Amino acid sequence: MNKTEVKKRITKLKKILNHYRYLYHVLDRQEISDAAWDSLKHELYELEQKYPEFITPDSPTQRVGGEPLKKFVKIKHPKPMLSIEDVFDFQELRAWENYMKDYLKKSHIAFASKMADGYFCERKIDGVDIVLTYKNGILVSGATRGNGLIGEDVTQNIKTIESIPLILEKRIDVVVRGEIFMHTKDFKKLNSQRKKQGLPIYANPRNVAAGSIRQLNSKITAERNLDCYVFEIVTDLGQKTHEQVHKILKQLGFKTDPETKISTNLEQAKKYYNYWLKKRSKISFDYDGVVIVLNNIILQRALGAVGKSPRWMRAYKFPGEQATTVIKDIIVQIGRTGALTPVAKFNPTMLMGTTVSRATLHNQDEIDRLDVRIGDTVIVEKAGDVIPAVVKVLKDLRTGTEKKFKMPKQCPFCHGPVKRRPGEAIYYCLNKKCFASQERKISHFVCKKCFDIEGLGEKIIKQLLDQGLIKDAADIFTLTKGDLEPLERFATKSADNLIMAIKKSKNIDLPHFIQALSIRHIGEQTSFDLARHFRKFQKLAHASKQTLINLPDIGPIASESIVKWFKDKDNKEFLNKLRKAGIKIREFKVSAKQQPLKGKNVVFTGVLKTISRENAKEKVQSLGGRALNQISKKTDFLVVGQNPGSKYDMAKQWNIKIINEQQFLKML
Repeated sequence: MNKTEVKKRITKLKKILNHYRYLYHVLDRQEISDAAWDSLKHELYELEQKYPEFITPDSPTQRVGGEPLKKFVKIKHPKPMLSIEDVFDFQELRAWENYMKDYLKKSHIAFASKMADGYFCERKIDGVDIVLTYKNGILVSGATRGNGLIGEDVTQNIKTIESIPLILEKRIDVVVRGEIFMHTKDFKKLNSQRKKQGLPIYANPRNVAAGSIRQLNSKITAERNLDCYVFEIVTDLGQKTHEQVHKILKQLGFKTDPETKISTNLEQAKKYYNYWLKKRSKISFDYDGVVIVLNNIILQRALGAVGKSPRWMRAYKFPGEQATTVIKDIIVQIGRTGALTPVAKFNPTMLMGTTVSRATLHNQDEIDRLDVRIGDTVIVEKAGDVIPAVVKVLKDLRTGTEKKFKMPKQCPFCHGPVKRRPGEAIYYCLNKKCFASQERKISHFVCKKCFDIEGLGEKIIKQLLDQGLIKDAADIFTLTKGDLEPLERFATKSADNLIMAIKKSKNIDLPHFIQALSIRHIGEQTSFDLARHFRKFQKLAHASKQTLINLPDIGPIASESIVKWFKDKDNKEFLNKLRKAGIKIREFKVSAKQQPLKGKNVVFTGVLKTISRENAKEKVQSLGGRALNQISKKTDFLVVGQNPGSKYDMAKQWNIKIINEQQFLKML
């Protein structure tokens, strides 16, 4: 972007951030997630750092908090209550350390000589900031942070929180800061009560905490069972390090985070971060990152603050489930059944710990529903913890240069006709010999979920097609060592290995064979369901539509698709080629005793240590269960690995049985 475009972008970002901030902090309404908000604010901060001439006093990066609500008396803080600048990866954290070194060097202060105190690390509680003032050791006021200079007097509500002392262990004058939050069990209990009363349920514990301390009736606050960790002493009591701050707070009678840690360097701080990221789902309250503080207070004072944020501390945020980005293009991909899928390409964006640059837009109907255009700023999230998807368009950031997208009338690969079948949302390439669709079909045929031919990747498949050595997947089984050796990247040994892998794959079980055929509407789980019912491939091949419809979880669309596939002349020829090539399809055999999971729906979330997700799913299916990708109220078990996603929260909300990896393996 040139300077003019940057200035326009900054203006738009400031406007939309101020709008959402007003909704959230003044009207108590949340229209975008915290992760999406952080992502937008971070983009603005980065642009302002590169172009400081565009920083203005009204920028959200220069503000500390929202305007106080008018229904409360205002309280002026003794000094500005600053907030913490966020970082989202270790490179940014390292850049922050270098920034502090350079800043202190200009002030002729040696960074290294004071670093014996290291970094103080604590969890960033996802709650509501509170400022507590004590006179002669007695609580005289509790105030929200407000705009950093003036907050809201919520003293009567604060007094209902048991973890906040009304009188200190020492009779001193002191101002401290803390975080008010709600434990998960209390949040679930409250929502359960509201559900019984026919009232709308709350979105998250943080919203409840924020709403509770703003209640005019303090009895309502008392019923919410809120908690508070205190993390800062605003008053100068002679403290030399942030570690000492926490010790003094404990001595005064405040509750502090019991899981803090001193790190001598950022590598140790990163280990602390990773540890609490893994433990996140097992803790009784929400936290969205860790706070890393330069422990030495002499260095803190020398560094000071810039705008709203101290230079000497950062919030190292956990990967967000949502982020914002700009769509650069919308392209069309083709699947093994000839289905055309629009895909958004955007600036590389960190999402739940991985960098993504593409997200499916599913179909034209979804594009029209979202009104998504090339050039739009959008919110993306990982649907089902895995697949990036566009969930919202931020239309207020449009410049007028955005372009609408329409599905092509011709296949962008083979230029064959494209048609949308009645009653379906998907467009299909009608050319059965479309080379792109055929390439996808063969890649699927040889993948781990199907024939599992090791060493036969997409690049080699493309070579084989380009050289005319194969026309379909069945031709793979006729390849010889002599066919492979002349190809690029092949030598005698690699050719031998691939021929052996092809030969080994000729004996295949029924569920994997069904899935390899790329029958429309028939996925992994349905392939197992069909194999479990018919046991032999020939019985499935000759099954009537009515027989199929009568099976559980096989609807009329899938039934018609199966019957149509087996009647197709080309498909019959393909199966005959596989038979002649020596493919042996093993009968699906399983006794009632071997089906401990019969009728059970199992969903996985997070990373499994001792077994791959694919193998775990196959175990469930082979034992009579159904391994599903999406959680619902019909789910019987949620198996939780490391770093679980939103499925874990949904399971808790719906009281679905949650088991860990070890419990799952014992069950098998």
